[in-house]
Amino acid sequence: MVHPAVRSAAPLLLVALLATGCARPAGGDAVAAAASGLRAPAQSAPRDLPAPALRTPAGAEAPAGPSLPPLPGIGPETLAEVPADTRQVLISSTPGPADTTATTVLFERAGDGWERTGEYAGHNGGAGWKRDRREGDRTSPIGVFSLSDAGGSLPDPGSLLPYTHEPELRTGAAAAYGEDYAAVFDRVIAIDYNRQPGTPPNDDTRPLGWDAGGKIWLHVDHDSPTRGCITVDAEDMVHLLRTLDPAAHPHIIMGPADDLAR
Repeated sequence: MVHPAVRSAAPLLLVALLATGCARPAGGDAVAAAASGLRAPAQSAPRDLPAPALRTPAGAEAPAGPSLPPLPGIGPETLAEVPADTRQVLISSTPGPADTTATTVLFERAGDGWERTGEYAGHNGGAGWKRDRREGDRTSPIGVFSLSDAGGSLPDPGSLLPYTHEPELRTGAAAAYGEDYAAVFDRVIAIDYNRQPGTPPNDDTRPLGWDAGGKIWLHVDHDSPTRGCITVDAEDMVHLLRTLDPAAHPHIIMGPADDLAR
């Protein structure tokens, strides 16, 4: 489903420096999402999708239901946060909580277990990971989150997830941060941390409040840490868009290895 183009007026680019969880250029503050000031059109209604939980708070009990087979490196508490009907899981992790070079691995259900079907190199937040992250702290959130919506500055490459084509994401990034970063948002998958599932990735709704941050995306890598997003190579983004299937209820498990092993 393609939503109408959104505004890309120059003054809104200044808002992008403060209002997003995505990347900033290397060699200083991380690349901010140039799309932050590009609001989704007011007439865009949420898609008719079931709204998965935004996150399971630490220490909360997971809903009762069938247990999932174990995932490599994932402990029982973390696994309990993954819905039983999930058949595709991305695990994005680093060895330590302050590390910024992330490895993301795709697992798909195969019989009574999981099959490792992809591995992708990239980055996470420039200040590492944090379970209770805040707006602007440059950390990536720790937890288990659904993946329900996608989009980008380039046309839909055959995404199974609902895809919103927003050319302004590229022109805005280039105008604000230079041509070297124009392709950062060519392809994005929204991570359902503090957002309303069933809306375009650029939607500004934050159910947990503004201070918790938002617009945490999977997007194209730029060889540097981010303000909270997870990155993979451009070709890997296309592969994930063509692979992650809403019918498989895809989720991402993200954080440092020790935390995910709890």
